Amino acid sequence: MVKVMVVAEVRPSEDVNKVLSAISNFFDFEKTNTRKEGIIDILVLEARTLKSLLKFHRVLRNERILDSARKYLMKGIEGNTIAFMIHKQAAAVGVLSFVDNDKESPLGAIKFYIEYQNPKEVVDWLAPRTAHGVPLWDNPIPPDV
Repeated sequence: MVKVMVVAEVRPSEDVNKVLSAISNFFDFEKTNTRKEGIIDILVLEARTLKSLLKFHRVLRNERILDSARKYLMKGIEGNTIAFMIHKQAAAVGVLSFVDNDKESPLGAIKFYIEYQNPKEVVDWLAPRTAHGVPLWDNPIPPDV
């Protein structure tokens, strides 16, 4: 079973549509929920297929950041989940920039959670090992089982 969830804060100074647009640069969601935490809205976007990450897959190659992406993705594996964060303002302009914590993105990071039976298989598809910047393999997208 596949579950991809993206969580982002929407601060009072932000436009929810711009945050959705920033996320949409990398993720095609099927379902959207919003909840309140004080004055902050929390967007929770979900999909039940790895195909929702095809834009993310393409951007990793276009920006030539497979090695650093692989490090962040591998570091984020816990059990059957991969967790990582990206910079919200960079995402708003279509640039993928990983962050280690929320403080690195002043308006809060965009948090990704990918649940899959074999998370390393997802990492190998998204960000394969490289030699001199060239992927050593190009795995097909893992099946949505």
